[in-house]
Amino acid sequence: MSLSPALHASLDRPVWSALEGGHRHLAVGGPLAKRYPREIGPFAAVAGDTLGGDRCAAWKALAALLLPGEAAMLVTLDAPPQSPAQLSGLTLTPLDPVLQMVATRAPAPGTLPFAVLGEADAGAMRALAGLTNPGPFAQRTHELGEFLGIREGGRLAAMTGERMRPHGAVEVSAVCVHPEHRGKAYARHLLAERTRRILAQGHQPFLHVYPSNTGAIALYESLGYVVRRQLHLTRVMLA
Repeated sequence: MSLSPALHASLDRPVWSALEGGHRHLAVGGPLAKRYPREIGPFAAVAGDTLGGDRCAAWKALAALLLPGEAAMLVTLDAPPQSPAQLSGLTLTPLDPVLQMVATRAPAPGTLPFAVLGEADAGAMRALAGLTNPGPFAQRTHELGEFLGIREGGRLAAMTGERMRPHGAVEVSAVCVHPEHRGKAYARHLLAERTRRILAQGHQPFLHVYPSNTGAIALYESLGYVVRRQLHLTRVMLA
């Protein structure tokens, strides 16, 4: 796997890099802390090469972006230190870590018909995500990038899309199949097509998966994805 040092650095901090890169136009916040609009997703990040040291100003800036009772999600290389966040009025809750996987090749093209989904499909996309729980999927999550879908009988049976866009990379996300249509290789077909499209744009495809999701990991590996490293997932709320 030959990724440049710059790309490694970008993937180590996918949320911050995305909100300074491909999703700059969506960023809420300033130079110390940024987040996605809450109607798009819960992901947020603070500035700095590390999350340690005298970073209270950054954590206070993040606190200013949250509403009472609202949870934001951090995706970081190192576990965020509790002390600066607590001094800034935040509560950090470590969650299960995730594996970051990157594509090493372009999968073979599939043969199943699919469609590029649009605004008219947003309701059906949210319904499918709510049924299958592929990760956070809010009112405007579908605006993060291009989504592909397979329909059966006029209904959305499967979809796969894009989420974060760090410098030089695009995250594959929302890989989900309606329970009535599992076992038809829909996820494999859409994931392969999504990966091919990202590579054709000159970007590095990557994704995140829980280590316990062995079935999904096996699918990703069969399409040429390899584990790059484990990242920390942390929930952040106002104290």
